[in-house]
Amino acid sequence: METFVADPARLIIAALCGLVLLLVFIIKVKFQPLIAILLSALAIGLIGGLPVSMIVDTVSKGMGETLKGIALLVGLGSMFGAILEISGGAERVALTMIRRFGEKRAPWALGLTGMVVAIPVFFDAGLIILIPLAFSIARRAKKSTLFFVIPLLAGLAVGHAFIPPTPGPVLVANILGVDLGLVIGLGLVCGVFAMILAGPVFSQFCGKKFDVPVPDQYLNAPEYDESKLPSFGSVVAIIMIPLFLILINSVLGAIPEGTAVDMLRPVFSFLGTPFVALLLATIVAMFLLGVRHGYSREELEKVMTKSLEPTGLILLVTAGGGVLRYMLQDSGLGDIIGNAVAVLPVPIVVVAFLIALAVRISVGSATVAMTMAAGIVASMPVVATLSPLHLACLVMAIAGGSTAFSHFNDSGFWLVKSLCNLDEKTTFKTWTMMETIVGTTGFVVALIISLIF
Repeated sequence: METFVADPARLIIAALCGLVLLLVFIIKVKFQPLIAILLSALAIGLIGGLPVSMIVDTVSKGMGETLKGIALLVGLGSMFGAILEISGGAERVALTMIRRFGEKRAPWALGLTGMVVAIPVFFDAGLIILIPLAFSIARRAKKSTLFFVIPLLAGLAVGHAFIPPTPGPVLVANILGVDLGLVIGLGLVCGVFAMILAGPVFSQFCGKKFDVPVPDQYLNAPEYDESKLPSFGSVVAIIMIPLFLILINSVLGAIPEGTAVDMLRPVFSFLGTPFVALLLATIVAMFLLGVRHGYSREELEKVMTKSLEPTGLILLVTAGGGVLRYMLQDSGLGDIIGNAVAVLPVPIVVVAFLIALAVRISVGSATVAMTMAAGIVASMPVVATLSPLHLACLVMAIAGGSTAFSHFNDSGFWLVKSLCNLDEKTTFKTWTMMETIVGTTGFVVALIISLIF
């Protein structure tokens, strides 16, 4: 498809109109995000003067190119997470970590648990599974629940935002064409710093300032029957399978040819392909966490099939972001934006963070913020000149901007408010600040790395 050339002023007006329409459709009209994104993309094309045939082709290309890189990963990740959930694997990780750290260092244990569990499990599910444990510790310690809930939230937010194979960073990495192993490695570095500051450190301030009691419905919650839970080693090993295989493939790819590792390249090139690695982990989980714990193959099939129900929305919204990306790119608007950004006295990593942050604050959805920001950044010509590490830093910046400043238009804000029985003002001072620390810290670490290397 040829790049469309039009009057730059008209394209800029088209982009502004498209953004305004997107905000109006989501915030005021309350359209479903997919409808709003598609209408915005079509508006950009029509107002920008693209031929109708080109607009139709761009929509098809955007859907196809985006989904081919993420559809399998989202589906497999959902099934993997469902098995971990029904087997009690998440609870086992949390209980073991708390036992090894001790209750005095429980905030650290809960933060690390959240990071690990969020890799295969969606944020909402992980929170609902693990928050009773945080409340149980708070009840025994006779402290504000925020001492323990905030670290758990921070760990879950970090794992969800920065570390593949969760959908967000996979989506952005796919749009920007970044090696997933590199994104995993950098995500772990950014994520650890973000979890520490937003979790154990910030929770000390929250716990002392806000004395939040355990909600009544959790006061008499039964203790976990650990005899029915899988072993800690097996759960962690299964979660690490895809990360390990993807990282090994990336490391081998960085080693020059003509060495002793050449014979391993074909093997790990296959096993380290993200969907193959996640498929293997899912199969292992089916037997070690499913069949061995009393679930029949028929029961597992029903659980795994049901887990796919929410993935349709995730995939379609993601694909909508891909349509927006290609509309910007094929219209030539990406060149205009890229050239304007190139003369600004700020690094491209900062620009990526600010774009994602602006969409996050306006729209609320982290997924929409990631798809829009990645699409806009990918359409800039300067991206093609960046090193793989610099591209991975862009992924972290977009993830950070899409995480920060969750407020009243984000479903996560209301979920945390209701589970912890907080008022809006306290939720804003705790949850919103925690999310902002997570996003900003991850971005700052990525920025420093991009400036050094």
